Amino acid sequence: MQRVGKIVRIAGPLVVASGLRGSKMYEVVKVGELNLVGEIIRLEGDKAYIQVYEETSGIGPGDKVVATGELLAVELGPGILKQIYDGVQRPLPALKEQTGDFVKRGAAAPALPRDVKWEFTPTVKRGEKVEPGDILGTVPETELIVHRVLVPSWVKGEVAEIYEGKFTVDETVALVRTDAGEEVELKMAHRWPVREPRPYKVRLDPVTPLLTGQRIIDTFFPLAKGGTAAIPGGFGTGKTVTQHQLAQWADANVIVYIGCGERGNEMTEMLERFPKLNDPRTGRPLMERTVMIANTSNMPVAAREASVYTGITIAEYFRDQGYDVALMADSTSRWAEALREISGRLEEMPGEEGFPPYLGARLAEFYERAGRVITLGKGERIGSVSVIGAVSPPGGDFSEPVVQNTLRVVKVFWALDTALAFRRHFPAINWLTSYSLYLDTLEDWFKKNAAEDWPEVRKEAMAILQKEAELLEIVRLVGPDALPEADRATLEAARMIREDYLMQHAYHPVDSYCSPEKMYRMLKIILRFNARMKEAIDKGVPLAKVLRLPIKEDIARMKIVPYDKINEVYGEIERKMEEQFDELLKPTP
Repeated sequence: MQRVGKIVRIAGPLVVASGLRGSKMYEVVKVGELNLVGEIIRLEGDKAYIQVYEETSGIGPGDKVVATGELLAVELGPGILKQIYDGVQRPLPALKEQTGDFVKRGAAAPALPRDVKWEFTPTVKRGEKVEPGDILGTVPETELIVHRVLVPSWVKGEVAEIYEGKFTVDETVALVRTDAGEEVELKMAHRWPVREPRPYKVRLDPVTPLLTGQRIIDTFFPLAKGGTAAIPGGFGTGKTVTQHQLAQWADANVIVYIGCGERGNEMTEMLERFPKLNDPRTGRPLMERTVMIANTSNMPVAAREASVYTGITIAEYFRDQGYDVALMADSTSRWAEALREISGRLEEMPGEEGFPPYLGARLAEFYERAGRVITLGKGERIGSVSVIGAVSPPGGDFSEPVVQNTLRVVKVFWALDTALAFRRHFPAINWLTSYSLYLDTLEDWFKKNAAEDWPEVRKEAMAILQKEAELLEIVRLVGPDALPEADRATLEAARMIREDYLMQHAYHPVDSYCSPEKMYRMLKIILRFNARMKEAIDKGVPLAKVLRLPIKEDIARMKIVPYDKINEVYGEIERKMEEQFDELLKPTP
């Protein structure tokens, strides 16, 4: 029996309704004649406080509120990939067909297409025992991803019937007889509450890097599969472009991109650009393994809060199928601002800078859903969700609450620097303030798969950059001419690392992605140049002569050498470098 209440107060997206005794927290309700979607966020007696995910103008006291008895949930099944959803999993292309370019209030469309018949191939047989998380069958959803239809976590028993052929997501594909003798119909899709983490067997240690192809990230501040990272930065520092690069190049099977409260033009660029991008590993369209959630800054503020939960639940679903998933949230600051607005309308006691006192707990709940796990079901199926959240602190101030609370829970910090961005150094990740807590756990992987001396090469390069920071303090006081030749050589080596290695062109066809092998070879060449430069200075050769060597131009162009030519070209650079230094160090007759 439906419970029907009446609105007694409205404050923006917050609606208070009476007559809803017996409702539960986070229950979905329909508000007004337009049936606007809302969610109960506080209960007091028979009063329910509801955050509405759509514009509430025109609704007034006395209008009805109908409680559905269901929690805010997403629909999981074939048809998710290639979709563009809003914050509550309404497919925007379907809404556009209904209402035109602007989404009308109360518009609704099924999250998964109902008219598509999917080719279902069973992987279990009649009479076989199944448990939560087992794979019932497979559906070739796209050319890149095979959708594995899972037994829901509340079903366990014996397969009474299993069907093969083409079905819609509403049709039954299997009957399972439970231990109690009840027959349960299983379809290819099921629903899952967005605020409830999906279960798994065991959480594993993060020992495999999520390779991104971005040199500064993979070399100095790597992220592990199943790890968490934050990208804070002020306006114009490149947060969104960095997220785009990670979405395109990250070593993940599935990408979930959440545009949470971002400007409409940025989200439009993303929506226009992504369908045209090809997957670098297969040449197929990148959208075939991507799910996008678009919740721009002009959309209702409450839907921002739901969008991150919608995205992480979809990511967990593909993790449970045994895939590595990378989730990009751009940006969690806008999500936190939505929390602040709703909290203010609830008249809660404000915390720092007006954010609710539970901001840190909500951020932790979100990031804690990342991880590399052994999934439910038979066998050792391993999947991961890596979460990368952009943070947009006002004025680039990293001491503000969202950044500080995020840093308490994430293990990788890619600090975008306004000064670097103004110098056109991109990615503008500051190598002195960023960090990764996965360096030690990933060291063995890099030794085995990249180079045995990878950790030593990385440490040597970082030591040069840190020494440069110390020397620049002296230069500001007394000028560069006061430095000895050896220190000026260190500054030159640091400049080469910065400009010839760390700077990377996001839109260059070759430089946009760099493999670990290419990174290692590039850095070894620069460090070898530094060693030979120091040797020359120790033998009395003026630094000016070293800096005139032609090989420096070849080193500056290393980054645009195609991958299939690096052995040939880099070998030639190494040979020329040794020849030119040997010639420079020849004793004069």
